Amino acid sequence: MLSENVAALLNQQVNKEFYSAYLYLDFSNYFEARGLDGFANWYKIQAQEERDHAMLFYQYLQNNGAKVTLEAIAKPDKALNSDMDVLKAGLEHELYVTSLINELYAAAYAEKDFRTMQFLDWFVKEQGEEETNANNLISKMELFGSDPKSLYMLNSELAGRAYSAPSLSL
Repeated sequence: MLSENVAALLNQQVNKEFYSAYLYLDFSNYFEARGLDGFANWYKIQAQEERDHAMLFYQYLQNNGAKVTLEAIAKPDKALNSDMDVLKAGLEHELYVTSLINELYAAAYAEKDFRTMQFLDWFVKEQGEEETNANNLISKMELFGSDPKSLYMLNSELAGRAYSAPSLSL
């Protein structure tokens, strides 16, 4: 049985993950309007991943007898004035999500909720990958973004990203 505190934080995380999906769809819209379909694809897939993360939290709550409370999802409000603004906002957001996962983990640890800690282990690892991906995009944009031919090649590389559902046993 989940404690009230851990269940409340897990419920909040469902909402935060759905917000992340909205945010990344907004980023995708930005790049689509710029004609950078590869970047748009990269962020559409990122949105799918975030939606799946929300559903993993949702299912975990249900599997553990906790009530799932769905709240309104906030509208993304980041000012997107340049390609680099979008990429840096992505990294900033991933760092924020990492802090949320760490807060959840700390709450589960305080409650000696080892099952939830084990569930969260996957997300701790995932956040490390998300931060690395966001940093890599920024580095590549810094290296290649100012050259149209190189930007075209980077865009083509990102167009090749394919969706892969997470494999996490609940």
